[in-house]
Amino acid sequence: MKQPLKHRTLSAAIVDQLRQAILDGTYPAGSQLRQDALGDAYGVSRIPVREALFQLEAEGLVRIVPQKGAIVSELSLDEINDVFDLRRILEPRLLAQSAPRFGAGDFEGLDDIHKSFEKAIKARNVSEWGQLNADFHMALYVHAPQPRTRAIVLSLLQTSDRYTRLQLSNTKAMGTAEKEHAHLIALCRAQKVEEACRFLERHIEAVRKDLLQVVATAPKSRGKEKS
Repeated sequence: MKQPLKHRTLSAAIVDQLRQAILDGTYPAGSQLRQDALGDAYGVSRIPVREALFQLEAEGLVRIVPQKGAIVSELSLDEINDVFDLRRILEPRLLAQSAPRFGAGDFEGLDDIHKSFEKAIKARNVSEWGQLNADFHMALYVHAPQPRTRAIVLSLLQTSDRYTRLQLSNTKAMGTAEKEHAHLIALCRAQKVEEACRFLERHIEAVRKDLLQVVATAPKSRGKEKS
């Protein structure tokens, strides 16, 4: 949190650091994010902090509550259904446009991300699971000529990051994710694009089903103020 903010606007850098702090549990669900305290911590005015909090609200990670300010969002079954409904619609469409344009370099990149994902899972490196999962999915859609849809999907993947980490916290889910990602690469490499799109839709739906079960049985966290 004390790291210098370089190369990007202050608000974008604060968004990245706050997002990571929420995802890794530094700010658990229900925590109050006070603009003045965050401004002091980052050594900035309240303006870039306020802009960052609005961006995190758009991603679904915080709620702006009258008289209380920004509160880290609770894990939500409704949000999971909303996010995964959209992913199930949008991602197969992007893959259908992108996969036929894959070249050798694209498959090398997918293989590299998949290997990093496997290593992170074996090392139980929780902080990397969600990002590598998002990197993998976005690499599948890199050639789709729909930049706005890709931006929406990236936002959805960022929103579901903490759910992904929760879902991958059990060994069975880890193994399933590895196998299904590998199968997606194999289908794309074989240019079985329609089959890959159908499999991707089933993959997204299976993750949703698993997440709903995990979140439904997760203990409710107690909110606390972070000053």
